[in-house]
Amino acid sequence: MTTDDVLISLDQLSGVVEADAEAGIASVLPGTGLAQLGAQLAEHGLAMENLGDVDYQAIAGAIATGTHGSGATLGNLSSTLVGGQLLDGRGELVSFGVDAGAGPDDPLLRAAQVSLGALGVLTRLTLRLEPAYELHRVNVMTHVDWVLEHFEQLIAAHRSVDFYWYPRSDLAQVRMLNKPGEEPDPDLPGAVPPGRVKTDETGPSYEIIPNSRDLRFEEMEYMLPLDPSLEAFRLVRERVKDRHRHRVGWRVLVRTIAPDRAMISNAQLRPTMTIALLQNASLDHEEYFADLEPLLRAFGGRPHWGKKHSLRAPELRQLYPEWEDFLGQRERLDPERLYINDHLAQLLGLQGTARREQR
Repeated sequence: MTTDDVLISLDQLSGVVEADAEAGIASVLPGTGLAQLGAQLAEHGLAMENLGDVDYQAIAGAIATGTHGSGATLGNLSSTLVGGQLLDGRGELVSFGVDAGAGPDDPLLRAAQVSLGALGVLTRLTLRLEPAYELHRVNVMTHVDWVLEHFEQLIAAHRSVDFYWYPRSDLAQVRMLNKPGEEPDPDLPGAVPPGRVKTDETGPSYEIIPNSRDLRFEEMEYMLPLDPSLEAFRLVRERVKDRHRHRVGWRVLVRTIAPDRAMISNAQLRPTMTIALLQNASLDHEEYFADLEPLLRAFGGRPHWGKKHSLRAPELRQLYPEWEDFLGQRERLDPERLYINDHLAQLLGLQGTARREQR
């Protein structure tokens, strides 16, 4: 793909700068890969509260786009950002959050927690962490009807739970993660699905949570208000089986996220469930995604910032109560739009391209 924009690589800005195990915080550099960060934090007796489905991203990009894992009491990665420093569009290094002596109400912190890269280049991130821990992961194949009947019990019983639904078989793969010794009683109704155990392993959290991905795929994910009855998923299932079963080559993923206070986080101020449509990259996805997107939007869905969706500023501003506050922080830090490309201009509703090109 040819572009007139400038790509900034932070790959060489990598590693843990300092860590305080007693306080449960560490400062890391923005280009640190999530796949490397876990082991580096473990050397200091620390770990991320949660991780996403994969760990190929760098920490700054994962936080900037609201990357998340699953767990009704676990926030997205952005919610663990408590401070840091960024290089703004005026060439100034600006500290925020605990790095500026401020608390969680700091407006710049709450804008930086999900920033899309529009505020500046993060040069240092201070993260809220947990003592290093292990997880016991069990994956079970069962029928999706069992999941629909017991989803509320499932998310209450486990530290983290998600499930993949396979449209062609109508089966679901339920993934349950708990700290060893904290697993629910298997006799507790709805806590453990019946079926074939596909995975049963224990290890450091940073090794157990992420999945490996060999298959290239396209993805659209929407964040909806948490509904234990899974009404939105039930309609997605019905629509996929009626219209798209012959073309869907892969699966649908359902997860949960705890609410947070980041200005444009898609889990802002509400317990959240997510529905992600995954399609093999070699197969058509446009018609499939376009047909399901209005259904997800009808439930108050907010699109994942780092995945495919069709929304632009007029629709997006209706989804975030603090949209204008975020734009105000952006304008203050980058008045010449140094960090704004055409895509960000469309998302944020900024007329034209960067002002530096208009002078």
